[in-house]
Amino acid sequence: MAVTALHAAATGMKALDEKLNVVANNIANINTVGFKRSRVNFEDLFYQVRREPGVRDVNDEPSPHGILVGLGVQVSGTQLNFEQGTVDPTGKKLDLAIDGEGFFQVKTYYNGQETVAYTRAGNFVRNANGYLVLANSEGSLLEPPITLPEDTIESSITVGRDGKVIVKQPGGGPEGTEVGQIQLARFVNPEGLLQVGKNLFVESEASGTPIEGNPLEEGLGGLIQGHLEGSNVEPVRELVELIFTQRGFELNSQVVQSADEALRAISLLRR
Repeated sequence: MAVTALHAAATGMKALDEKLNVVANNIANINTVGFKRSRVNFEDLFYQVRREPGVRDVNDEPSPHGILVGLGVQVSGTQLNFEQGTVDPTGKKLDLAIDGEGFFQVKTYYNGQETVAYTRAGNFVRNANGYLVLANSEGSLLEPPITLPEDTIESSITVGRDGKVIVKQPGGGPEGTEVGQIQLARFVNPEGLLQVGKNLFVESEASGTPIEGNPLEEGLGGLIQGHLEGSNVEPVRELVELIFTQRGFELNSQVVQSADEALRAISLLRR
């Protein structure tokens, strides 16, 4: 029994160590634009049968079930939480937030190949070639691409809730010129998306294929110009999770110590 307890507690420490890493990552990204918190899901390990069904018990009756002994816990996976974060005003014309479902689509490289990635971060800038790109470490190009005229000043840019990008230029009409249409994508199971860093997600078999469309269509949300969606991490909740995780780790470590001492005592008695 001491061996079983030692093993079970060791698996508990390993699982809680992974949860600690996830909680730490959530806390580290409290101020990351568009970040979505993760949680760890646990499952018990397979129970081992110590006695086959049909073996007679102490009352000389056949046992319909084997004696089951649990062997601990393991992490079944991490799960993303796509609740919308707080939408905060920034005053920058190229900062966009999605009010409702959907993701911005951008180009990125994953596993050495160019692919479309998805993000809730809407901190866009204009690159040297006039294209709208995400303000991350690789300058991910908005998909489909939108090019701003060379003489465009930021204050003349208007992005409607429907995703139409309009630029007012000197000498042009009062309504301005439409230079592009921002499209969004949504998924039947967004929690199945794969995180690839840089505030980006990529499609997976679990997420399903993207449903693309203009904002306010196909069940997609609308855009809010001059705002950004913040992280959906709640500091108080993460601190509570951190405390519970630490306490659980300490309890499992005490079980490991107690089981180890019991094994030593048994070893001495056998000599």
